[in-house]
Amino acid sequence: MRATKVTCSLRDRLLTEFNEDPPKFPFRRGTLTRELHIASVVSLQFGLAMRWRKFFLGARAQILVWLMVLISLSTIVSVFAIRQILFAQLLIRVQRSLEQEVEEVQRLADGRNPATGELFGEDAAAIFDIFLSRSVPEDDEFLITLLNGEVYQTSPIALPEALSANPDLLRSLAKIDRSVQGKTSTDRETIVYLAQPMQTAGNNTGVFVVAHSLSNLKKEIDQAVSVAAKVIISVLLLALILAWIAIGRVLSPLELLTETARSIKDFDQSLNRRIPIRGADEIAELTATFNEMLDRLQASFSSQREFINDASHEFQTPITVIRGNLEILGQSLRGHYEALDLMHDELDRMSRLVDDLLLLSRAERPDFLNLELLEVCKLTQELFTKATALAPRNWQLAAQASIRIVADRQRITQAVMNLVQNAVEHTTVNDAIILGSQLVGDTVCFWVEDTGVGIDPADQVRIMQRFARAASSRRKSKGAGLGLSIVKAISEAHGGQVTVTSELGKGSRFSIILPLDPPQDMVIR
Repeated sequence: MRATKVTCSLRDRLLTEFNEDPPKFPFRRGTLTRELHIASVVSLQFGLAMRWRKFFLGARAQILVWLMVLISLSTIVSVFAIRQILFAQLLIRVQRSLEQEVEEVQRLADGRNPATGELFGEDAAAIFDIFLSRSVPEDDEFLITLLNGEVYQTSPIALPEALSANPDLLRSLAKIDRSVQGKTSTDRETIVYLAQPMQTAGNNTGVFVVAHSLSNLKKEIDQAVSVAAKVIISVLLLALILAWIAIGRVLSPLELLTETARSIKDFDQSLNRRIPIRGADEIAELTATFNEMLDRLQASFSSQREFINDASHEFQTPITVIRGNLEILGQSLRGHYEALDLMHDELDRMSRLVDDLLLLSRAERPDFLNLELLEVCKLTQELFTKATALAPRNWQLAAQASIRIVADRQRITQAVMNLVQNAVEHTTVNDAIILGSQLVGDTVCFWVEDTGVGIDPADQVRIMQRFARAASSRRKSKGAGLGLSIVKAISEAHGGQVTVTSELGKGSRFSIILPLDPPQDMVIR
């Protein structure tokens, strides 16, 4: 849609420049130059739009996007999993450290006091003094001793806020009679601890608590994961660049297939192209299949072209010979003018049939149209003048569109005159035939309307087919049933269409609807 809007604006601007007084492009002498200028600008804009569209929506981009999504999801999941694994390993290591400290204090309690050489017995304070004097806590590790419900001594490092600001926790730990492990947290840190009661008698009871802060370790893990994520993202970007290049190399045969298919417009040359087969993968197999299809197409088109040329020659030659001999024979058979006229009429009909078939066979060829800039109003008046000479009817000229379009004057004239001839054959002297043209949105419409017998709704679709005729709603035509097919072929060659509205006993209206901007393949060729 964006490319179409750009094309329309360019066409309008160029037409404005063309309509200046004096015009920048002379109408007669420079029509072809201006037409090529319009075609080149429109083709450039359309080509840029298609390139950007292909860049963002092509198979290469889609593969890369899906690859990026899958790798990104895998990276996110992997980074999260790695973080959880590292944190789980951290908890295991901290747990072992807590248990080791508890085992050491228990071994000391079962031994002798190095100062007196006697067993510690009920002297929990001596156990704590000796142990704290010998032990050096790890980073973020805290040793706490509780004696008779109160804090006795702690490691040299100040207690973390999670413990110092929570005296209820320490008082509850001072009363335990079995090993207790737990966790406490604040907004800034998390502490895990292990409390072990010392088996002493009397009122001299003690509890040993070892605690470990996880905050700094969490920060280290987060930093490590962050660094790893940055490295992974850098590697991912590099991998995507390499993937873009690799995907391009893999898909290059497909792009060549597309370009080859798009270039098949000149049947005499393009069908000779073949795509080199590389490798033995699926794309190579597709390339081989495409080449085989080109072989079949080339043979088919060559056969069709030869048949058209031969048939046209073989039909026209005997027709010419017969017509010449009939003229000679007419000089001696002066009493048989009716039979001679009948044979001349049939020969004319056969010659017209050959010409129509030849036109339909060329309708899809690149050289079928000879585009030029047309004034619709002037063309409509010319068509009306030609139509009034066909037969006495109530001729009427309706609206005339004041606009210029790029089209083939001869083909448009041929299509409209076919509709006029069709209307003449199915109307009487008193019937009206109306011609007109008008601008409808971004299209221009040529129409021929009559007040004849009309067409049955069941026949309105099939009459556009070759050799098709209405069953009984319209009179018999002198043609072979190719007139409307030719109109349809000319309209579609311009990127347009033919529509028909009709009612039995009231008449019919045939409309040729053409776009203001011709299709891009018409402009390019």
